[in-house]
Amino acid sequence: MIHIVPKPTDTPDDNSTGAVMRELERADARYGVLDLGAVNSLDSGLENELIWVCGIRQDGHQFETLNVLSLNNRVINTPESIVACASKVMTTALLLANNVRTPETVYTQSEGQARQFLQRHGKIVYKPLYGYDGNGIRLVTGPGELGPGPWYLQEYVKNDRDFRVFVLGGEAVGAIARVSDTLMHNIHQGGIGMPVAIDEEMRATAEAAAAAIGIDYCGVDLLLDREGYTVLEVNGTPNWHCMAAPIPKLLARYLIEREREMRA
Repeated sequence: MIHIVPKPTDTPDDNSTGAVMRELERADARYGVLDLGAVNSLDSGLENELIWVCGIRQDGHQFETLNVLSLNNRVINTPESIVACASKVMTTALLLANNVRTPETVYTQSEGQARQFLQRHGKIVYKPLYGYDGNGIRLVTGPGELGPGPWYLQEYVKNDRDFRVFVLGGEAVGAIARVSDTLMHNIHQGGIGMPVAIDEEMRATAEAAAAAIGIDYCGVDLLLDREGYTVLEVNGTPNWHCMAAPIPKLLARYLIEREREMRA
């Protein structure tokens, strides 16, 4: 049986969890909904089960509950990989450690270092460490715009679009371009998504990013600069808006296969 933790941001018009549930039903796969708020993780009764985390709230209780459940169960995505993706600085550190291209970045409490980084690049991007859906991202062009630290800052890469690549089981299976006339191309910030073909460099970069995080599936956000694709971030509970690829069906099949492997 597949135990499902629904995405808390699902709505009737945008229901990622429900889309995968429908595909599981078509495949006659058994599943149930797991309410992390109603689980005593130290005595859950769950052992050697597959738990799919479509999404969680960014709070300590849900992270800790999943961590404990992962001791005796197969959790997709793992708590460690979700936490790594939730933290932009940890994502960047893992990308750098695995030689995956990402914009030059600094994470510092030192205002002097932040100012030096700004002076070197002239124009930089401030991002909240635990932000989502493009919230709080802003362009910084002068020291007075830095705001309070600590600062997670990236060099500004001039662009009019970014790319979201969906990687499942180590393989890039779908991609979109997100276009806007603002700094953020995220669809929740007004970007327009359209399916695109996955070229070989895009595939290699996205798959390398997923491998660096050590994650079952993810959305890898890329920019195209003069040297090729560079990784902005990796999303551990991704949406798949506008993708032509049948992501819910592919994801349901992946969950079914992993659950069968556990029973073999």
